[in-house]
Amino acid sequence: MRLTGAARIIAAAATDSVAAARDRDREAFEAATARLATLNPEQVGLVLGAVVRSLLEELHPDGLDGDDVQAALATCVRSAADWLPEVDPDVVAILLLGALGVHGDDGEAPPANPTDLARHAPLLIADLLAASGRDLAGYLDAAFAEIARGETQDMP
Repeated sequence: MRLTGAARIIAAAATDSVAAARDRDREAFEAATARLATLNPEQVGLVLGAVVRSLLEELHPDGLDGDDVQAALATCVRSAADWLPEVDPDVVAILLLGALGVHGDDGEAPPANPTDLARHAPLLIADLLAASGRDLAGYLDAAFAEIARGETQDMP
């Protein structure tokens, strides 16, 4: 898919962030996620949430249960903690649940800030990609196509 404008910038920042997470390159990760955090958090959230959702659906074609979500959370946090000790399991949980359409509106905990989400989403995506054996490009293309379809369907 040929991307333009903000979509191209989001895709490049996401790609760099996920690659740095995959390579466990802290310096590159810090730079790439800082760039990702400066972008429109709603747009970034839509794209990265769609990528996470697609990966989870592919990895669990028969559906996910609580144990599957817990396993994805634990695997991601353990993997990242080796080189990024400040990884926050609560933020990864928010990302997982948000991608699945579960939002905690009970007021118990404030939502994660955009910087935390921009730092943790690439960790989760890199971990899910490792499990799938695929690369990010196809998932980004599918995410942007899904978002574009949704936008055209919302138009009167």
